[in-house]
Amino acid sequence: MKKYPLTLGLLGVLVGQPALALSLAPEEFHASRKMACVLAEQSLGYLDEESYGTRTHNVLDGFDELERDQILSKALGYYDGLLFSIADDDVQQVQQRLETFIASEACRSGYMRVTFSL
Repeated sequence: MKKYPLTLGLLGVLVGQPALALSLAPEEFHASRKMACVLAEQSLGYLDEESYGTRTHNVLDGFDELERDQILSKALGYYDGLLFSIADDDVQQVQQRLETFIASEACRSGYMRVTFSL
């Protein structure tokens, strides 16, 4: 009879462990938003390879390897969520949604992009 609470407790720890690994501190959450902006700009071709590397390094600098992985996972999930329900071949809608995201308040901190057309 005493094995049941112990088994249940161990099962709870094993199931809850991945959830703890995916929870982010405020600094990590902020970095994941910045990284999602970098990914969006890279996808649209706004960043060359050197700029992409510099921006990525600036966002992830100061975090250990596990934190970096979590930040990248969260950023990729957010980026993927931006493109949810868009058909794969609808390039115009993908570009429009990414440009809207880049122009949003979430991406404006620290960087400004000025565009104009003639």
